[in-house]
Amino acid sequence: MYEREVVVNELAQGLRPMAEGTAWFAGCPEVEQRLVVRELVHFCIQARATEEDAQEAIARSGLRPTYTPAVMLTRWRLHMSALPPYDLPRAFRLLIALLAIADTRRRERYCVGGCGHEWHQLARSTGAGLSAS
Repeated sequence: MYEREVVVNELAQGLRPMAEGTAWFAGCPEVEQRLVVRELVHFCIQARATEEDAQEAIARSGLRPTYTPAVMLTRWRLHMSALPPYDLPRAFRLLIALLAIADTRRRERYCVGGCGHEWHQLARSTGAGLSAS
């Protein structure tokens, strides 16, 4: 896995504080921020995020529902990598929240007895425990 894949999955799983994740994201060049947002959209779809998850993701992210990424999510418009630069950190927070919701559900339904998903083994492979966000 690439570093950014590890970081976003650790954030979604609560293995890394969100403040650390947002600082990491802010330190990335804009082109990489867009790549991270695009990959997050893919991960959310892969984890079977649904339109019904949008309101919970907005609430978890702490974003105002009127911010462009939140409005886009409620309309299930996921092409957020095209947002203006100032909205990318908002999209990042929102998509991490969406991934957390979808991936938790996926773990509970499909991976409860164990799985081969590399990103579901992060706590075990790093020896990390849950940390406060």
